[in-house]
Amino acid sequence: MANSQNQWARYDLWDERHLNLDRFAVEDPENGFCASASPNDPKPSLKIENGRILEMDGIPASEFDMIDEFIARHYFDLTIVEEAMAIDSREFAHMLVDVNVPRERLVRLSAGMTPAKLAEVLCHLSMLELAFANSKLRCRRQPSNQAHVTNAKDDPAQMAADAATAALYGFDEIETTVRVASNGRTNAIACAVGAAVVRDGVLIQCSLEEAEELRIALAGFTSYTETMSVYGTEASFIDGDDTPWSKTFLTAVYASRGLKARCTSGSSAELLMGFHEGKSMLYLEARCVCLQRAMGVQGTQNGGIDGAPLTSSVPRGGWELLAENVLAALLNLECASGNDTRHSESEIRVGAKIMPFLMSGTDFICSGFGSIPKYDNSFNASLFNAEELEDFLALQREFQVEGGLQHVPEEQLMAARARAIDAISAVLETLELGRLTDVQKKSVLHAHGSDETSSFMPGEVAKMNAAVIERNITFVDVVQALAARGFTTEATRLLSMARQRVTGDYLQTAAIIRDGRVVSAVNDPNHYRGPGTGYVMTDERKQVISRMRREVSKRDVLEGEGATGRQDSRHWQIESKGEAVPGNDPREVVIGISPGFGIRLHKTTGGVPLYKVLAALLEGIRERGGHPPARRARAPHG
Repeated sequence: MANSQNQWARYDLWDERHLNLDRFAVEDPENGFCASASPNDPKPSLKIENGRILEMDGIPASEFDMIDEFIARHYFDLTIVEEAMAIDSREFAHMLVDVNVPRERLVRLSAGMTPAKLAEVLCHLSMLELAFANSKLRCRRQPSNQAHVTNAKDDPAQMAADAATAALYGFDEIETTVRVASNGRTNAIACAVGAAVVRDGVLIQCSLEEAEELRIALAGFTSYTETMSVYGTEASFIDGDDTPWSKTFLTAVYASRGLKARCTSGSSAELLMGFHEGKSMLYLEARCVCLQRAMGVQGTQNGGIDGAPLTSSVPRGGWELLAENVLAALLNLECASGNDTRHSESEIRVGAKIMPFLMSGTDFICSGFGSIPKYDNSFNASLFNAEELEDFLALQREFQVEGGLQHVPEEQLMAARARAIDAISAVLETLELGRLTDVQKKSVLHAHGSDETSSFMPGEVAKMNAAVIERNITFVDVVQALAARGFTTEATRLLSMARQRVTGDYLQTAAIIRDGRVVSAVNDPNHYRGPGTGYVMTDERKQVISRMRREVSKRDVLEGEGATGRQDSRHWQIESKGEAVPGNDPREVVIGISPGFGIRLHKTTGGVPLYKVLAALLEGIRERGGHPPARRARAPHG
């Protein structure tokens, strides 16, 4: 404590913990640091005359900004607004957690509620009640998960291997991005090829500037997008040279080309941009979600996203992040639930943050689980990354909750990684984009991350991308290259994804593809009405998520004990002295041992040999003048 500024020594200990790297903001509504119920939030109101909205949330139509105008024109179901707005907010909150009130009724009524009304409703729910409501309101019955697959070199070989790894672990979507702006095409190709090694139907996105991302999509390398950002204040839109109408048009362009699309919003975006208007984070997000429903987009990515660390720094911030997801589900939007940004340096806070989402289940638990190392995550570190993937599997196993992932044996992982490297190598060679040596392939195969690889560097990758653009290479060329080099399964899987884009079934709300079949809110809706309804994990799935890398069975324990016993028999041996009888020696201190002691069991749970434990006990008793006979308990019969 010599150099400490603290008076209490325990503060010194706390200052050494990772939590001390986090900062906590004072609640300050005037400056935007307010999770919910800001004194500057408007009161719910809606006035309509002759089918025209005259006032919304206290703002007359003559003063509507572009967000108000868009919501007023395109969001409301005017046939139910009077009924919906008349419901007491607390009563509607009760309905959200009442298993006897069907989801369909709640979704219908939400179309008649203003942003301020929706925010007011959710403020009546506790964290536990939000999680329950989320479980009931989720669009698709079965939860899922999305992975980030990136690396610091934009190396397509590593990208393909890590995409195959992510697909094996169970991710239904893979999102990539770049370190060098021009490298998007090979990243997208590598992720698509790597995932196709494992199964068909893994959806791929390359997150870039919107025009370039659209060009990559039109070339057939990607299958979904979520980069259309929307905001809760007009000034934020203007700062990005956007309007609700331009975002709607872009969304329609993606969908018209057969790409699944969702928007991105999330609290604190307006605060980070400096255009928060003194409103609460939840109210601004309610405007965003209403806007997205009015746009006609099938889903949203919200729950803080890049702003999650800031939201988490204010009181009730974690509650607000889950409330955003509940809002999205209530408005019948697919919800990719954030959890894609590391909000804390405390592992306790990280583990706590994911639990409400895991317990309730969302369409995508993470809209960016870092399936690669933190330093390779080009989006910034996710809430969970490759370093913590087994921790996530353990949470699934321990609480028997569906997080969309499962353990994969090492042999299976290495085989998939090797084939993915060979497949992308074949594509690059056939298209004369690059060539990998066996040494380079091996470095990628075994690597945890790009620090350990000796394959392509960013400059080489940039030249590949320039050639892809110059020669107008599309997914058809990639499919042909795979087929020509004997990767017919992968070529077929990529081609089947192109067929999905033509049919358009996976544009349905909350769609994923499992075993070549679209699973969505249309053909697999979530009808939760209490225990035994909604998503119920099958016995087979329970067995899958119960498997872990360091499982130990009775047989494993006894085999290990046997090996220890054979080794330790050189040091000691127990000889039977017959049946034990009561003694009358006052110096006698009996040591009781179990039936298996020294026979089937030879070490403690801490790994200490039992003969050493027994020897220490004997020596200690004798040193104090005691007489220490050992008594073995009889094994129970039956």
